Amino acid sequence: MASSLPQTKHEASDTIPDAWDYKGRPALRSSSGGWVTAAMILAVEGCERLTTLGIAVNLLTYLTRTMHLGNATSANTVTNFLGTSFMLCLLGGFIADTYLGRYLTIGIFAAVQATGVTILTISTIIPSLQPPKCEAGSRSCIPASDKQMLVLYTALYLTALGTGGLKSSVSGFGSDQFDESDPKEKKQMIKFFNWFFFFISIGALLAVTVLVYIQDHLGREWGYGICACAILVGLTVFLSGTKRYRFKKLVGSPLTQIASVLVAAWRKRHLQPPSDPSLLFDVDDVAGEDGESKKKKKQKLPHSKEFRFLDKAAIKDPNVPMDVSNKWCISTLTDVEEVKLVIRMLPTWATTVMFWTVYAQMTTFSVSQATTMDRRIGKSFEIPAASLTVFFVATILLTVPVYDRIIAPICKKLLKNPQGLSPLQRIGVGLFLSIFAMVAAALTEIKRLRFVQSHGQTPHHVPLSVFWLVPQFFLVGSGEAFTYMGQLDFFLRECPKGMKTISTGLFLSTLSLGFFVSSILVSIVHKVTGEKKPWLADNLNQGRLYNFYWLLTILSILNMVVFLVCSRKYVYKEKRLADEGIELEDSGPSCH
Repeated sequence: MASSLPQTKHEASDTIPDAWDYKGRPALRSSSGGWVTAAMILAVEGCERLTTLGIAVNLLTYLTRTMHLGNATSANTVTNFLGTSFMLCLLGGFIADTYLGRYLTIGIFAAVQATGVTILTISTIIPSLQPPKCEAGSRSCIPASDKQMLVLYTALYLTALGTGGLKSSVSGFGSDQFDESDPKEKKQMIKFFNWFFFFISIGALLAVTVLVYIQDHLGREWGYGICACAILVGLTVFLSGTKRYRFKKLVGSPLTQIASVLVAAWRKRHLQPPSDPSLLFDVDDVAGEDGESKKKKKQKLPHSKEFRFLDKAAIKDPNVPMDVSNKWCISTLTDVEEVKLVIRMLPTWATTVMFWTVYAQMTTFSVSQATTMDRRIGKSFEIPAASLTVFFVATILLTVPVYDRIIAPICKKLLKNPQGLSPLQRIGVGLFLSIFAMVAAALTEIKRLRFVQSHGQTPHHVPLSVFWLVPQFFLVGSGEAFTYMGQLDFFLRECPKGMKTISTGLFLSTLSLGFFVSSILVSIVHKVTGEKKPWLADNLNQGRLYNFYWLLTILSILNMVVFLVCSRKYVYKEKRLADEGIELEDSGPSCH
């Protein structure tokens, strides 16, 4: 990729060793990267967040009121949409690392998302793409036809595809604009991640307030049209920075390394690993220029006794000519140990899924509850049901500084930990809060149904203030602040240095699976409880939603127990290497 044109002495000293400009020449520090390009990347991420949440948080009311779907079906549609968006981040990351690079991945998938939102906007404008409105006094409405749902699903899943591809590369491409070897730029990169979180939060705040209000009072076509315009503006701003961006070489996907180790171990499944691990193939055995390059990129890891089957991937088979370039036949011991590090994280990864299952209820059934309650402020203003998530977003923004300024300093003194709470402890706090969130949600629903019984079976309105729902939003919001930051810190710290890009994928996949688990639970509960005594009735006043919340409470408690057992057994990578007398490269402060 490097240009063959000769460089002046000044240009050579001003170039960044591992970055190139859009023409393939070594990038100049003075005319590329930095805050200008980072701001352009932040713009497209802010627009993506505004667009995705602008659709998701109020989608349930559109499905129930306009498309005339049942509560359970609508809830599953929302959670499947969000789950697919996050799951596709893995696909987007793989494509970016292996084939397209982050710049092209962002540009292409932002265009895909814009296409999806445009189709969604058009579907709200053309009458034939929606079922007829319910007749006054009618108890049954004509649900959307297969053709109408096909158009809707096409729009939603194109949007999800675009979201996944874009989200997978934005933070990484933003960090590429700063040179970690330069102390000044390294500090700027840390600030970039703070601003990244800020822009996500601002996008979310605008989505749950301004966009939801526009959708409910001016029409869906205006709300979704603004989303389409927003992502197009973000894409335009992003592309305008092409000549100033810094580009990095493709390094290949960590998923390929994991797959190659598993394949190599399976191929040698009949061989026995040597008793002396020094006889296994490792980075020191790689000869030539490629070997020197690999040593610089890889931190040699000590052999561990766990998951011994994987050691077979590094066996030097005397009966087969060894081709070190074929990673599908032989892997270095360090590659094997990096895969083992990922496997050790899987119990923590699995036990955080339940939190996001609880989180999913804030965009589905909690919104359904809000639609039946008194949402008036004063005599004239009525809060849109989906805008209650503003309490959720505000709680997240409040919890982060409270933790940094109050909780962390106290924990530093009590626990003698320079980081306050360790990553696993923060995740544990988030899981703990999610349990109480479901308890609060169940109790609020019981109180709401008592009002229904005392005032008669009203189909749409219960004279109970919607602010009774605030505690469940508050608890889940606080829980997200702890869980989100704890997960991000955990996966970034514990992932091997050569597999950092998989950390984001692991984190986002827990969100995805949480939404999918919610869909599965809703489907099972809806089928088991039937139509006579349904927990999740289309009319919540005739259902037993509180039982579903109690079910989530029990599952969350069981999940919490499993998490505590796993976290007590887990040994942080930093401590594991320190016990072997190996200094961790680029390690941060102690996290245990």
